[in-house]
Amino acid sequence: MQRTDIRNIAIIAHVDHGKTTLVDAMLRQSHIFRDNQQVAERVMDSNDLERERGITIMSKNTAVIYKGVKINIVDTPGHADFGGEVERVMNLVDGVLLLVDAMDGPMPQTRFVLRKALQAGHRAIVVVNKIDRPNARPNHVVNETFDLFIDLGANDEQAEFATIYTNALTGQAGRSPLKMYDTLEPLFEAILAQLPPPTVQPDEPTQLLVTNTLHDPYKGKILIGRLQRGVIKRSQAVAHIDRHSELKPAKVSQLFVFQGLERIEVEQAEAGDIIAIAGIGEAGIGDTIADAEQPEALPTIAVEEPTVRMTFSINNSPFAGREGTHVTSRKLRERLYLELERDVALRVTDTDTNDAFSVSGRGELHLTILIETMRREGYEFQVSRPEVIFRDINGQKYEPIEQVEIEVSGQYQGTVIELMGQRRGIMRDMSFREDGTVHMVFHVPTRGLLGFRQIFLTATRGEGIVNALFMGYEPLVGEINTRVNGSLIASESGLATTFGLHNAQERGQLFIGSGVDVYEGQIVGQHIRDRDLEVNVCKRKHLTNIRSSTAEEALRLEAPRVLSLDDAIEYIGDDELVEVTPKSFRLRKKILAADDRKREQKRRDMALAGVS
Repeated sequence: MQRTDIRNIAIIAHVDHGKTTLVDAMLRQSHIFRDNQQVAERVMDSNDLERERGITIMSKNTAVIYKGVKINIVDTPGHADFGGEVERVMNLVDGVLLLVDAMDGPMPQTRFVLRKALQAGHRAIVVVNKIDRPNARPNHVVNETFDLFIDLGANDEQAEFATIYTNALTGQAGRSPLKMYDTLEPLFEAILAQLPPPTVQPDEPTQLLVTNTLHDPYKGKILIGRLQRGVIKRSQAVAHIDRHSELKPAKVSQLFVFQGLERIEVEQAEAGDIIAIAGIGEAGIGDTIADAEQPEALPTIAVEEPTVRMTFSINNSPFAGREGTHVTSRKLRERLYLELERDVALRVTDTDTNDAFSVSGRGELHLTILIETMRREGYEFQVSRPEVIFRDINGQKYEPIEQVEIEVSGQYQGTVIELMGQRRGIMRDMSFREDGTVHMVFHVPTRGLLGFRQIFLTATRGEGIVNALFMGYEPLVGEINTRVNGSLIASESGLATTFGLHNAQERGQLFIGSGVDVYEGQIVGQHIRDRDLEVNVCKRKHLTNIRSSTAEEALRLEAPRVLSLDDAIEYIGDDELVEVTPKSFRLRKKILAADDRKREQKRRDMALAGVS
């Protein structure tokens, strides 16, 4: 039977197309908030990192009531690196709202999220958002979206999608871009008419697949999932079936449903609703909560494999332990394995040494967000340069390939093509827009994209837009040299002086200013040449009794280049690390002493030459 008083939907789109802003408008117009209540923008982005970066990182659940029908809404991330969140959400819902920017049209991540929705058999409503943009081209965007549905193998029912035009910022919607209403009523009506209600089996034994987990300081672990069949009650005895089919008895201590931004405690919930359960601390994502007397497992959640990995290890620099609270390998290991319970797209494995761990994810941003989160929690550690994960298929080495879409002003067209060529990129398409921008599509090995973003932004004066989406695996294309410049390395420990930095800045671009503590082997800047150079930034000017007309002139330092954590991880080479602490992060060589680095280099050169 169908439960017509509920709709379970996910909002999916490319990054920055307005998903969270649309959820804001839907919440406001459903009178979830008081009339005089102060509500922040993008209220669903509750994480500090999400607010700072303006992106959704973790999927969130909310619910609104419209004409007596409860609409459970799942807000999903738009960035390709967090695709694991989108994949598992498809188990929760029966339909999707596909948001498309009225000017940009379908973008790489639009293809990814729509493919997952179509594979799950869901119907979609296409929401053309930002209809008020000056260069909006809604008709062209709808045609492009229809072509995308056909390319992805949509069936006849899925291809006959309804289209709603919105301005999420002002809360307007309409069935035509020429006739917009002051409310989102056309969108709500389309959800009730076009997206199917959940099909339920209310009299069958209880069955729920855990799709997400939350940690509450008072209630412990909270499991989120959709009740597939039966009824579940507070204090009910259930069976916990993990992903290895092991069965354990458990008990539901508390039961919640979603209403607005809150979890409301209830005595019982019926099949078809998205609910939250407390009291089963051992359960994780992909496990089944089933009836105690007739336990049946649901298919576990399968996500695509990670493509990039980094090594996380304890901090062993001369400044180790100065700024962090959690500095031991035991604490680091516990935290990394705890993350596996929340993030199904992440992989963590032990290495040959006890103080280092291999962490694999969907991309640089995926791992950088984890690093930043741990840093803010008081962890101190160091990370290596990201490296791609190769596969051995039929005895041949394969590597991940990504589809990269770039939009730049016409004057930077040649520069971008040259940069892509250096990274073994193959151009697949190029088109010219009416506003003078050029849209280019490349297929590039993931290796070639490591460290590319900063170089790209510099080359296009910050005007370029780049989006990448994992495509698949292809045979290894050969060597790619993405590192153009060497590093300026501190030759001794101490306090950086203006005199020492003034001499060093003639050799390249500095990363630090005067008065900063440094140690031997720390990277203090970028060399203008392609090799590393040791510089003494702690050198002091010797005092003499000789005076001249220029002796008293103050030395002027150029402003140092301030690296963000993302920039630092993009910058480092194979023999370098980023030292991450709660208060700062530093770039360093793996081998700090200059003599030891020279010996190691000599040993490598001899090994390459075949000398034992």
